[in-house]
Amino acid sequence: MLRLLTLFFLGFPCLLFSQDLNRLLKEAQQQESSLHENEAFLKYAEILKYEPGNLQALWKCSELCSRIGARQTEKEKMRPYFIAAKNYAAAALNVNQNSSEANCAMAFALGRISRVSTTRERVIMAKDVKHYAENAIRLDPSNFRAYHILGRWNYDVSDLSMAERYFARMFYGKLPDASLEDAIADFEKSRSLYPAFILNYYELARSYHRMGQDKKAIAYLRVLLGMPDLIYDDIRIKVIARQLLTEWQ
Repeated sequence: MLRLLTLFFLGFPCLLFSQDLNRLLKEAQQQESSLHENEAFLKYAEILKYEPGNLQALWKCSELCSRIGARQTEKEKMRPYFIAAKNYAAAALNVNQNSSEANCAMAFALGRISRVSTTRERVIMAKDVKHYAENAIRLDPSNFRAYHILGRWNYDVSDLSMAERYFARMFYGKLPDASLEDAIADFEKSRSLYPAFILNYYELARSYHRMGQDKKAIAYLRVLLGMPDLIYDDIRIKVIARQLLTEWQ
């Protein structure tokens, strides 16, 4: 009997530990669904204090850093968030390099970093963004975020400036294969996998507008404006969408 009690009490801290992690995970998810992303990040970060190798907490911290950083008003303020996002994604990949979400988080972080980088850095980084996005899709063909990132990659690369084209030829020997049509196909694939993703409708609208198909672009803007906000960025996207709707009508 004494031995059983000893085993019970030795195991009890582990039980509490597991319960605490589950509680923190639920609290983080609740904060995120309530559009409190800063608070959600702190909860996921707290999980990492107890379990540094928690894969979900690592890629979620990365994703949230990428999203929160993009809302900063100056590039100098954005960069630390994006670098942190890259570091969290790298840690997640160290835990499991075959995690679709970890690969997607790295593609997302690198894409964000490229937006606050020099022309040369942006062109060099483009190859890695595509690599990790395609890895994420290979590991999980239903990863709608990865298709969205690949769509944005196609959109950006197909719209390279003259200076960026020069650097691309210098580093790759030729321009990477990318097109606006491929961007739209990727965004449409993302939409088919997860129709509630508001940012994807915004990118589809921009893509169709660039193709001169404003009727489709306006239709997508109207769709997203009627959708519920699921993440904090949805609020910001709708403000921009209303402005574009006024301009394009």
